[in-house]
Amino acid sequence: MAQRPNEPKTYYAPTGGHPPQTQLLTDRAVFTEAYAVIPKGVMRDIVTSHLPFWTGTRLWVLSRPLTGFAETFSQYIMEVQPGGGSDRPETDPGAEAVLFVVEGELTLTLSGKEYNMSPGGYAFIPPGSDWVLHNNSGEVVRFHWIRKAYEKVEGIEMPAAFVTNETVVEPLVMPNTNGCWSTTRFVDTQDMRYDMHVNIVNFLPGGVIPFAETHVMEHGLYVLEGKAVYLLNKDWVEVEAGDYMWLRAFCPQACYAGGPGPFRYLLYKDVNRHMKLPTYGR
Repeated sequence: MAQRPNEPKTYYAPTGGHPPQTQLLTDRAVFTEAYAVIPKGVMRDIVTSHLPFWTGTRLWVLSRPLTGFAETFSQYIMEVQPGGGSDRPETDPGAEAVLFVVEGELTLTLSGKEYNMSPGGYAFIPPGSDWVLHNNSGEVVRFHWIRKAYEKVEGIEMPAAFVTNETVVEPLVMPNTNGCWSTTRFVDTQDMRYDMHVNIVNFLPGGVIPFAETHVMEHGLYVLEGKAVYLLNKDWVEVEAGDYMWLRAFCPQACYAGGPGPFRYLLYKDVNRHMKLPTYGR
């Protein structure tokens, strides 16, 4: 059966560091025209970045819009030291966001209301929101920050902010899978206010995506727990907790989770909007 909402969850978070000179250079990192794999072993100190108006903070940039590749979103793993954070975290008024905590505890103040978020914590932040984020604990906090330029549609209101935790959300079991494949969905897929979904996909040992999904959504997949073999375009790639996969539109994908434990990943995809058409001088 699928994992229940209140069962303990595991979330992998990178810690950086620097490998010794004796380490072999060969790794699983790859960037192709259809997909990229960023394995956990390359998330080191020297590839971190910093942001304006953030203190005591560094980040790993996992994806960013690239012409001809995935173009709709960016995804960071943020690492905030005790006492760090920001009173002006977002400088783009058109950017919406999802935050997902994988280690430690943070304090999010959103429209004047304070939330203490721990591992599994999930926040949706609409564009133009008034929010600040600080680490008021004594330990490092690490969380994913997924950003997308919100696509407004006349006649459809903007979605409201909310904060929750994975442990209180019932996973939805995929049909004909005997509970081996489920998805933890934080918003209603039929709600047209949302133009992106950030879910958690769960597999028990032996679970599979039983066909090569080939569809328009761009994807970012961060492995939270376990290991599996994942089909990316025409290549079967071994992935494990801490690895990140980045797929452009129509890249075929499938999965086999062989065990020994659950395989779970945080999934971004763009949804619910018309495909942009070229203007050709209009």
